[in-house]
Amino acid sequence: MRCRRAIAGARLGLILTVVLGCIFTWVQFAVEYPAAGFSFGNMGDTTDANVYGASFFMATGFHGFHVIIGTIFLAVCLLRLLVGQLTPQKHFGFEAAAWYWHFVDVVWLFLFTFVYVMPYLTMEGG
Repeated sequence: MRCRRAIAGARLGLILTVVLGCIFTWVQFAVEYPAAGFSFGNMGDTTDANVYGASFFMATGFHGFHVIIGTIFLAVCLLRLLVGQLTPQKHFGFEAAAWYWHFVDVVWLFLFTFVYVMPYLTMEGG
């Protein structure tokens, strides 16, 4: 009975995490990037392209790529859980996915601080 509850909890947690990873990716690439106040550099008007914009798209895009990889990694773990391939004795892939996702989260803390917070704290007159 305890193992069934653990599997049900793992299934729910993986479903939520995969869904949230997909939502994060959609918001980043479909909502945030088009609404960014600076140009990517090759999308029409490039008069507002600058180093901050290039750095922003490079850092957040690289992070977004890793979020996509992590989401796929966890989706594979979810599929393996659903077909019964993950057990308390055989779950290294799931554990590796969790470590990878924690790495992506920690990187996001630094990116958020330096890309979103620091520019507003260092702006002149702002």
